Amino acid sequence: MVRFGGVPMANESGHAEDPALERTFRGHRSGVTACAFNPNMKQLVSASSDNSLMIWNFKPSMRAYRFAGHADSVLSVAYSPQGECIASGSKDRTVRLWQPSTVGLYTPKVLKAHSGAVRNVRFSADGRNLVSASQDKTLKLWNVNSGKFMSTLSGHTNWVRSGDFSPNGRTVVSTSDDKTVRLWDAEKSVNLFSFDDFFSPTTCARFHPDGTAIATAGEDTAVQLWDVRSKKLVQHYDAAHGGSVNYVSFHPSGNFLLTCSNDNTVKVWDLREGQLFYTLNGHDGPATCCEFSQNGDYFATGGADMNVMVWKTNFDRVLGTYSPGSGNEGKVVTASSEKYAAKLAAEEPETTFAEPPLAPPLPKPSIPSRTTRRVSVAVSPPHAAQSNVVTPSPAPPATEPQMPSAPPMPAGTENASGVLPAQLASTLSHIVNQLDVLTRTMSLLEQRLQMNEDKTNKVVQIIGAAAARSDE
Repeated sequence: MVRFGGVPMANESGHAEDPALERTFRGHRSGVTACAFNPNMKQLVSASSDNSLMIWNFKPSMRAYRFAGHADSVLSVAYSPQGECIASGSKDRTVRLWQPSTVGLYTPKVLKAHSGAVRNVRFSADGRNLVSASQDKTLKLWNVNSGKFMSTLSGHTNWVRSGDFSPNGRTVVSTSDDKTVRLWDAEKSVNLFSFDDFFSPTTCARFHPDGTAIATAGEDTAVQLWDVRSKKLVQHYDAAHGGSVNYVSFHPSGNFLLTCSNDNTVKVWDLREGQLFYTLNGHDGPATCCEFSQNGDYFATGGADMNVMVWKTNFDRVLGTYSPGSGNEGKVVTASSEKYAAKLAAEEPETTFAEPPLAPPLPKPSIPSRTTRRVSVAVSPPHAAQSNVVTPSPAPPATEPQMPSAPPMPAGTENASGVLPAQLASTLSHIVNQLDVLTRTMSLLEQRLQMNEDKTNKVVQIIGAAAARSDE
């Protein structure tokens, strides 16, 4: 098990705070399929099966805007890194580039090259290029400034669900219903490597912020992290959700991973510890998309319930210790407070474009470190918010081991009472936990090897039977 992250924060806090639901945007007429933050943190864009995009302004004086143009469901949306452009992909087989303005969006550039629905669009880190993934079994690269088609990435044998650029823009990762995840050379348009260790369609893949790993998810309910240099599996979360995992998003620090699923939940994973960190039950139906803001202070989720929810992260601002078996894993905190319930009750059902503003974003934090709690955050749907009561559990102790592992303890390290120092005890406990995870991973690999062996034997039997018939 490889651990990610590890850079302490400048502004440390002694205890963890739970994610807090800040806003719920309502206005789409069908399920929400994608969402993305404007890098300036003044707006949020969402896409929907109602054939439209909506831009939600966080200032109370500015209303939301609905933009039509696509002839079918909009399946994906993305803001350029500079916030100057919005890309959308649709079932109508087109990609559109929209230029935001203070009064709305100008007439978009319409990019036509795909022969199937466009499932996903993503910008490169410099904002110059765009990749689109389609049900025509290909990915296509576009120049954003000119809107011109650049090249096609061909090789998948079924629908392509997602595509993403590496941080340096040289590599593209893709997922497909052909049960593979592929790495591509963006400049040469050739397949570099194919991960084929999947037993169901893969739905989403994203590059780690440092470019050394990718996170993948699929219909088998599992989430994996792969090292792109060694091409090896480094973290595996079996049965991460109770249904198909629809989307994954890395926190900018690389310490946390956000996932959402058809089981109606959104989950936060602590990649430093290799553990589930939070479970959020906010959507009344499948959670279809999730995305961290560019500075990590907020994240947004969208669902089949037609709602877009904006959450304040909070948990990335602490420095603490997680001790396996300490009992922190079972804590449950309901996120809907009486204050928030009263605010929801005061809203009129149809006042979609005049909700209270999102709290001003905090200054960009330093890269966060590991936190202490394993908490399930339950949020009831808006119509039932008044019945919720906050039931917080006491915060666990916060002491932080400085290294992911520790060398053997030299003589004389015990204190006068013969008890190991708390820091070293916590580290050793973590090592034991990671060994347990490694054992489970090895067991999974053994199962896969056995399946491959069974398939091989079956093929040999078929060939032998065919050979016997030919001899006759």
